[in-house]
Amino acid sequence: MTRRERLAHPLDDVPSIKLKLGFVIAAAVAMTVFVFWVLIKIGVWPSVSGVIAGAVAMVMVWFLSRGMTSPLREMASAASAMAKGNYDRRVSSSSRDEVGELARAFNQMAAELAETDRVRRDLVANVSHELRTPITALQAVLENLVDGVSEPDPETFQTMLTEVERLGRLVKQLLDLSRLESGVVPLDRTEFRVEPLLAHAVREQRLHAPEIAVSVSVDAPDLMADGDPERVHQVVANLLENAVRHTPRGGTVQVRARRGRDEGVTIEVLDEGPGIAAADEGRIFERFYRSDSARASSDGGAGLGLAIAQWIVDLHGGDIHPEPREPHGCRMVVTLPHN
Repeated sequence: MTRRERLAHPLDDVPSIKLKLGFVIAAAVAMTVFVFWVLIKIGVWPSVSGVIAGAVAMVMVWFLSRGMTSPLREMASAASAMAKGNYDRRVSSSSRDEVGELARAFNQMAAELAETDRVRRDLVANVSHELRTPITALQAVLENLVDGVSEPDPETFQTMLTEVERLGRLVKQLLDLSRLESGVVPLDRTEFRVEPLLAHAVREQRLHAPEIAVSVSVDAPDLMADGDPERVHQVVANLLENAVRHTPRGGTVQVRARRGRDEGVTIEVLDEGPGIAAADEGRIFERFYRSDSARASSDGGAGLGLAIAQWIVDLHGGDIHPEPREPHGCRMVVTLPHN
């Protein structure tokens, strides 16, 4: 704190608002008595001395209390600005008392609201972009059919079906993410066999990408896991979809499962793609975030699969993280604890 700030807020180092109030009252009484006594000594009438002493005490109380109430005035002004959508206002919090703690909590709340507002605006922009792409493609195909520019044929209908499926996947992912974030999706936890769940997810992925070889390896056929099998299947399906998308045609994606520490289960999905750049590792689980290589792909996803997978794994109390794979590729590791 600078010397000017110390002069403007002389009581900031007092750790309690009660002590501050007691100090201000005691100082006001002492100042009143002292000024009244001095004025009486120099011959001023008692009534005049009382008025002057009271005025001096009021000035001193105003000076001492200014630093106590200024954060409250700032908070009132900042709250009015926040009600109008301005989340950039902050409150000075040099005081060590309860008002200072309130000011610091207010600043933290304002920062969180600003981040929430930024995420909301990004979400609206990203959803608009993701929805506009397939809708534009469908509109172009339908306009060509209506205008007679192109004839209806299986290839055209397949293109339209692909775009509709893309829209359906995006809407489903958005609904899943909304439910997960709001906490309205309870986990139906039970013990289940890992191998059939992985095999089912792999069969689904083979139907969508027959040009990619997908294999399953479980260290024990009777390997059991504790969790919600439907949600765990969703995690594996999202990881497989992501791995297949980044694996070149003719490549291989592997799914492995083994007994982890503390009786938990570890599931790995390995691809042969370019891997995850160091700059992207900290953001791959963000909603709508896609690496440069994914953005460049015409078949890129919406950037929601990994975000949903992380939410589900977190609900299970587990962990999900990427690891590099030699000589190239990525290994996504999911750990499900045993409860």
